[in-house]
Amino acid sequence: MNSLEDQARAEAIERLSQFRRSFYQGLTRRADALFELAKAVLCADGPVSSLVALSLCPEFRRGHGGLYDALAAGRIAAEPLQDALIATLPQGTPLLFAVDVTPYPRPDAECSAGRGHCYAACRCDGTRKTIPGWSYSVARHSA
Repeated sequence: MNSLEDQARAEAIERLSQFRRSFYQGLTRRADALFELAKAVLCADGPVSSLVALSLCPEFRRGHGGLYDALAAGRIAAEPLQDALIATLPQGTPLLFAVDVTPYPRPDAECSAGRGHCYAACRCDGTRKTIPGWSYSVARHSA
């Protein structure tokens, strides 16, 4: 191996180490168990089909009770995780956003302020495509 390959490998390892540190810092409760759970998901042999199977992965060093505890009581701070993911992008990469447009149907809330008609993918009567309620969109960006 030449020194350029060694340098590229060292830089890649440092970027991965920085991401792992940033990801871990965003885990605010049950951090160790959630971090091991994330490693188990990434290192699992094939698609994950059950939580119990994840608890058997060598990367998750706790029992299946610890897995359920981490999921129930663990906390992840969204903004540090977003920042860590954005920091992994190569310079000049355009940011892409996913937008969740979710209707909140409330057909019986006739006196509620701001209620309008929102698109509903399925109506049982098959004729109307909207339902009374509220539509809202969520898109987040962190610079």
